Amino acid sequence: MNAPVKPSKLIKGATGDWEMVIGLEIHAQVNSHAKLFSGSSTEFGGSPNSHVSLVDAAMPGMLPVINEECVKQAVRTGLGLKAQINRRSIFDRKNYFFPDLPQGYQISQYKSPIVGEGEVTIELADGETATVGIERLHLEQDAGKMLHDQSPTQTFVDLNRSGVALMEIVSKPDMRSSEQAQALVSKLRTILRYLGTCDGDMEKGNLRADCNVSVRRPGEPFGTRCEIKNVNSIRFIGQAIDYEARRQIAVIEDGGVIEQETRLYDPNKGETRSMRSKEDAHDYRYFPDPDLLPLEFSEEYVAALKAELPELPDEKKARFISAFGLSAYDAAVLVAERESAEFFETTLAGLADKARDGKLAANWVINELFGRLNKEGQDIASSPVSAAQMAAIIDLIGAGVISGKIAKDLFEIVWTEGGDPRALVEERGMKQVTDTGAIEKVVDDIIAANPDKVAQAQAKPALMGWFVGQVMKSSGGKANPQVVNDILKSKLGI
Repeated sequence: MNAPVKPSKLIKGATGDWEMVIGLEIHAQVNSHAKLFSGSSTEFGGSPNSHVSLVDAAMPGMLPVINEECVKQAVRTGLGLKAQINRRSIFDRKNYFFPDLPQGYQISQYKSPIVGEGEVTIELADGETATVGIERLHLEQDAGKMLHDQSPTQTFVDLNRSGVALMEIVSKPDMRSSEQAQALVSKLRTILRYLGTCDGDMEKGNLRADCNVSVRRPGEPFGTRCEIKNVNSIRFIGQAIDYEARRQIAVIEDGGVIEQETRLYDPNKGETRSMRSKEDAHDYRYFPDPDLLPLEFSEEYVAALKAELPELPDEKKARFISAFGLSAYDAAVLVAERESAEFFETTLAGLADKARDGKLAANWVINELFGRLNKEGQDIASSPVSAAQMAAIIDLIGAGVISGKIAKDLFEIVWTEGGDPRALVEERGMKQVTDTGAIEKVVDDIIAANPDKVAQAQAKPALMGWFVGQVMKSSGGKANPQVVNDILKSKLGI
């Protein structure tokens, strides 16, 4: 993203314009049944210290053993990010002391990560796209959790998370607005869910971001950055970045200097606060872990994992646009969540004529189904209307058996009562009237009863809509609108 920043992306300070520079470090918990170096469960919600092995608790003499599934998940993610997969990577010890880190060091990767440079295309609200560079992805073990609210005088430590596998995805400092940072996290979460490598559940802490923020005058070198740790919602990421940028601008414009530090975001107060001075790599005294051999991959190993990858959102979006003539916006809505895309694909599979009705299916899934689900506060997994039922409704419209208006009534019946849409149409007499003779009789009656309206419509053809409405009303909404239009044009001489 080296294109010049639009003026709207700049922040107006007391002494002129400022530009924010943002890079993210995103921690994604790997989807695996066991931890990175032990067989302990990774299941969420166990009672404190119930998912802890001797390795996780760092008992003397315990040695880590790599979990291959975690390695595969990291490689799959790297491939999904169109990134370089390093054929050889090394685990390092990152030394620091914290009560929830039993070993006194974290096993991570420093100079030789499992995944190198890649890129992600993000979509912004104004319809623009941007490319954000990915610096690296490395595997590391999570720490435990400290509980400060169990006692007024003591802190408790829960090691259930200790040793859980994390992928740290480090972006390049390519983003220039909080919206871009939010879009990157959202897009990464979508990719991870498609790949099945992380569930992206931010409420459980399974996806969280460290936000590196600095400010500068446009065109000047990067300023000193501050890191906002462990932000666990996309909304808070935007708020934290915006607050931090304005805080830094105020400090500089007041004659102060930005100190490199680690900060925390308090969503209740809507502000960041200092946590500690920022450590540099040398402070951690990294060195290769002597208990773990380097990871080495063959071309065949990586190729086999690549061959198993699902179709990812960008490719799926492009296919929907080219195959069904969808707008970029509609295609983006359909692929935003894997479950939504799968519902649409299943609906398509149930259509008698995909080429004819694919776009119609997209409109119905987005507007009728997703709209109703949002209104009812439900997700796609709990939809009362199945993909097969949706396909049946769309088939009936496409084949001219029912009109769009009748289809909405049918959708309501299926939503509230269930049932086979085709059978419901038969049982309840909902078929569209396409008998031209029957429609012609209705048209003749309405024309005969409204000579003044006839003259008006002949003078101003747009007023023909009144006649269409009357015919539809008279037929209980069952007359085929196209047939009605054709007959009226003929009878009125329009």
